[in-house]
Amino acid sequence: MIQVARTMLIPCPMPDAVVYLADFTHAQEWDPATVSCVPLTPGASGPGARWRNVSRFRGRTSEVLYTLDVEEADRLVFTGENSTVLVTDDLRFTPVSDESTRLTYTASFHFKGIARLAAPFLRKDVNRLADDVASTLPRVMVR
Repeated sequence: MIQVARTMLIPCPMPDAVVYLADFTHAQEWDPATVSCVPLTPGASGPGARWRNVSRFRGRTSEVLYTLDVEEADRLVFTGENSTVLVTDDLRFTPVSDESTRLTYTASFHFKGIARLAAPFLRKDVNRLADDVASTLPRVMVR
């Protein structure tokens, strides 16, 4: 398993940040690896909502089906899965002021099958991806 965590200051009120990030379609805006992200449950929001995310990682494109598992006032948890990986994205929000929010974003990658053998070699690339998200997401969240 590889786990990465980044804490960032988001320049918008906490309720706005939670609502924006609860719609995983927005990953196209804040995750530089995301090529596309489309809802599989149009019009639905909240726990159980699902998306098809296509990402580019290490030059390869892969599709992961994501589900929103937890939606609380200060926390979102998504799980994504395909044949080689189970991903958990745990987003925790803390108000800093009326106009800013601290976001702690933890992503856990549980590789399956033969992909488990590659996990030690992927850590550097996963860390780079986490750094890219931490750099991009606050800029996108300017409201």
